[in-house]
Amino acid sequence: MHLGNARTALLAWLHTRAQGGRHLLRFEDLDTGRVRDWAYDTTRRDLSWLGLDWDAEYVQSRRLEHYAAALARLDTYPCTCTRREVLAAIEDSAGAPHGEEPVYPGTCRAGTAHPGRPAALRWRVPDRVVCARDARSGQELCQDLPREVGDFVLRRGDGVYAYHLAVVADDAEMGVTDVVRGADLWPATPRQVALQGALGYATPRYWHMPLMTDYRGERLAKRGGASPVSALREAGERPERVLGELARSLGWGVPGEVTAAELVEVYREWAF
Repeated sequence: MHLGNARTALLAWLHTRAQGGRHLLRFEDLDTGRVRDWAYDTTRRDLSWLGLDWDAEYVQSRRLEHYAAALARLDTYPCTCTRREVLAAIEDSAGAPHGEEPVYPGTCRAGTAHPGRPAALRWRVPDRVVCARDARSGQELCQDLPREVGDFVLRRGDGVYAYHLAVVADDAEMGVTDVVRGADLWPATPRQVALQGALGYATPRYWHMPLMTDYRGERLAKRGGASPVSALREAGERPERVLGELARSLGWGVPGEVTAAELVEVYREWAF
């Protein structure tokens, strides 16, 4: 975790504790090529060091049968197009892609374009507009699924289940009522709401939080060299000072050092 991850984790924990709820720790480790064995324990140590506890723990890579069951209930079709081929098809089409991301043009909807290749499974999205609401800002985001989202992948060609399917299934089965996460996931929320509707799941309340940025105004990211929380922990930094800095980065007037428990009431006033 870098400091941006830590701030979102803090906000999620404060949200739960401010309402007397159960707080879940979920390792979203489905992209096996990026998984590092040491990361699980490092994450636990970082959270505990910051004073953030949890009431239950889940590991997605141990829940594959749940995602397979959800996938089997949806109208999907195999797609053998590569990302490059999808982009080329969009560029060759008469219409420009809608929104901020390319919209799959339906190349494999009527049949696999390249038999023999490993096939991803795409959801044949319903022809409807789906809206999501952000509880923090009160904003509503509506997307025309076929025209602004397109048939999106639920299981990759290498068998890895997509984030959107996994979190929707997990949230429903774990009884999640409130999802606190970074604002970068807000544009993807309507497609998750659409999956929830298709699977008969309740839609949780979504709270999208501002992202931490660096001196260039770019969001913190591991690929950008953001320092890990573990480096601060191992260097002997005081967690209370780190928490104070995280709180002040949100504009909260708190003293130089503060504990997570002392921030619960501050969060309650800020969020509600």
